[in-house]
Amino acid sequence: MLIRYKKNYEKIAMGLLSFMPTEKELKKLQQTMKEYETEDSKQLFLWKEEDITGIIGITILENGDAIIQHISVNPSHRHQGIGKMMVKAIKDSLPGKVVTSNEHTASFLEKCEVEGC
Repeated sequence: MLIRYKKNYEKIAMGLLSFMPTEKELKKLQQTMKEYETEDSKQLFLWKEEDITGIIGITILENGDAIIQHISVNPSHRHQGIGKMMVKAIKDSLPGKVVTSNEHTASFLEKCEVEGC
């Protein structure tokens, strides 16, 4: 289930985001976290079943459509469909809106479209 990011999840969120190739450098990762915490158009969600195993970050455009900026799953929980479930949950939360990718999430979203999300 998707849950909205809160400050008390910061260490877990930073750990999951650090698996993104663009977020390897600590200063960049801290800047990204600050953007999600301060910019209304940026929203960060965690995927929680028993434990928090994934993270997905989106930017909401003026027309209500969304761009998936970040998506990451804990390596020990990959290949279980968690990424697909996160994308589906985002799409379901934005009925009638278009959910697209950026250059860093495009390959996953293309795979997701082929296999069904």
